[in-house]
Amino acid sequence: MRKHKNEIVTHRKPSLGLSLIPILSVFILLLLALLKYRVDIQIPLITASIIAAVISVVVLKNPWADIEKGIIGSIINAMQAILIACIIGLIIGSWIAGGIVPSLIYYGLKLLSPRFFLVTCLLVCSVVSVSTGSSWTTCGTLGVAMVGIGSAMGIPASITAGCVVSGAYFGDKMSPFSDTTNLAPAVSGTTLFAHIRHMMYTTSVSFVIACILYFLVNFKYVSHSRTSKDIVTVTAVLRDHFTISPLLLLPLLILFCMIYFKIPAIPGLIFSVLLGVFCALAIQGASIIEVGRCLSYGFTMDSGNEMLDKLLTKGGLQNMMWTVSLILCSLTFGGIMHQSGMLETIAESILKIAKSNGSLICATGFTAVMINVICGEQYLSILITGKMYSSEYKNRDLAPQNLSRTLEDFGTITSPLIPWTTCAVAISTYLSIPTLNYAPYAFLNLINPFVAIVFAITGFSIKKRSSISPEDIVDA
Repeated sequence: MRKHKNEIVTHRKPSLGLSLIPILSVFILLLLALLKYRVDIQIPLITASIIAAVISVVVLKNPWADIEKGIIGSIINAMQAILIACIIGLIIGSWIAGGIVPSLIYYGLKLLSPRFFLVTCLLVCSVVSVSTGSSWTTCGTLGVAMVGIGSAMGIPASITAGCVVSGAYFGDKMSPFSDTTNLAPAVSGTTLFAHIRHMMYTTSVSFVIACILYFLVNFKYVSHSRTSKDIVTVTAVLRDHFTISPLLLLPLLILFCMIYFKIPAIPGLIFSVLLGVFCALAIQGASIIEVGRCLSYGFTMDSGNEMLDKLLTKGGLQNMMWTVSLILCSLTFGGIMHQSGMLETIAESILKIAKSNGSLICATGFTAVMINVICGEQYLSILITGKMYSSEYKNRDLAPQNLSRTLEDFGTITSPLIPWTTCAVAISTYLSIPTLNYAPYAFLNLINPFVAIVFAITGFSIKKRSSISPEDIVDA
């Protein structure tokens, strides 16, 4: 049989045992790297990729050319995300140098109540992310400021970062402007707004629980009398080192407007970099050499205030290269697993034990999380899982909204919690908080999958295909 030029052919179907070898390898190697040897996790991912490639070539008899196609295809799928990650590194550097982030922190400390800060942070980040549809932009701009405000109020940065991530991913799920919110219904065979309406059941319950938890946590760390002196000190240091002005809040508003009116992401973000450069030159009085250094290596704060120095020393293109290398290593492993058919074998084995509708939905969610772990990319989690299970949902008379909601309840929402995914790597770099530090406090992201499991087991809000409007069903 002639093979099409771009077609990838698997010469032997892998067994479940064989398919699990790279998975077990990557888990063991990552645990050793993180807990014992304290080495960067790129090395375990590269090692696991070599193991997967050897199995694919030696045992499954796949030609190396096909493996390369799998790797390159996986990277190409995430190339826009990689470019955006780099550009947001430029935004952070230029916006700190331009006084935009310091002004956000300054006025936030003036306006926000320490006693209700975490709930306010969750609500504000949720509104912004719903308006823009971009969790990364929310974390890389407003999120940086919120971490600074929280630190000045006595709230650990990891807790505030978890709150920011919760709010940002509420919008990543629920915004009609979000890529994942459009991708999930498209791959499942339903409409955008039918998908959003169906997500309201699980997401609203998770959001309310998260609000309550942040409200309770807030009291543990914040005492108004204890933090007022620190807040005065921080605002004074900001005034001494930056020109603070309400006009410096306009670039954030302009950025949100560009995203809201669907200006393409990369041109819009580059324009935001130019706004930061303009503010640095015209308002802060920085030289071109200083601005160029901030764009390349990030802004360096040297005020004598340890908290502010740590918070505002970040950004820059070169500081994103570690992030990019980790993303590439993760995508390489995922590409090999997908090309070799090992990922498909694991998913098929899961499907065999999913007898009831509830277990099918739970299996779908587990697969989405698993692909996040293996491939390191939420888009692949939604695409691959959706394609694997869409026909089974149709055969069981389950509405496609059930599938699309499950893809987001597990695939989208867990992506910033797994340290080597593109989302987690980017966000931890933007906020300067390791993923494992903020993950325990990303309450919305942690709660949402469990709420979805409860709904699946009880059958609450699970719709039948035959009972929904034909207008809510489209060709996937």
